[in-house]
Amino acid sequence: MFDLTGRTALVTGGGRGVGAAIAATLAARGAAVAVNDLIAHRAESTAAALRTHGGRAVAVPFDITDGDAVDAGVADAVAALGRPIDILVNNAGPPAGMTTTPFREMTPTEWQPFVDINLYGSLHCIRSVIDPMVAAGHGRILQISSGAARTGIAFGVSLYGASKSGIEGFIRHLSQELAPTGVTANVLALGLLSNAVPEGTPDGAVTALTASIPVGRLGQPDDVAAAALYLVSDEASWMTGQTISLNGGSTTN
Repeated sequence: MFDLTGRTALVTGGGRGVGAAIAATLAARGAAVAVNDLIAHRAESTAAALRTHGGRAVAVPFDITDGDAVDAGVADAVAALGRPIDILVNNAGPPAGMTTTPFREMTPTEWQPFVDINLYGSLHCIRSVIDPMVAAGHGRILQISSGAARTGIAFGVSLYGASKSGIEGFIRHLSQELAPTGVTANVLALGLLSNAVPEGTPDGAVTALTASIPVGRLGQPDDVAAAALYLVSDEASWMTGQTISLNGGSTTN
């Protein structure tokens, strides 16, 4: 099961953390992987690690908020790997230097990066790969999102949550447009992850966060990668238009 031999994946934000774990898991299951990151050396490092372990991978650094750069990067990936993208994992984000700031303390200029990355960035990537997927009669679009898209949180992530809500809504509509074509579109909404705890967070705060999760631990990038593998596999052909919460039981649907 979950054999991706012959498939080609593009993982945005694949230079570290969740993106790198997803890229590694897809490569281990046989997919050729184009590793995107805004920072070139991060993309190169992940791609090199995949090749060291026997995978087929190339680095395609580009800024997902720049539509022309996305198109050029996708073209580079297709040329290097020899076939169109079958699998898109939109994982890039949040904006560099994101801080927790109450809405009343933000300026309109500070709103923009969240919308540019989490909404427009994902749209650019989807637009760049979707037509070949439809033509082939097969494709997988997986949007990585956050529980903040549907659960109000009081510590200053309103624009992050709003932008994630926007892309989740888009994916639901897109899934219906694409359903007859063999292309699926789903969302993984993530809870608290070990790699997302800000550096310098007091141990007591980490302990409190962990205690709030029913399974008793923070999520790991490999937890996300395992769920992603299913959603981009052939076995998930009847799963589309869904937002799946992956959060250790912190919220239930």
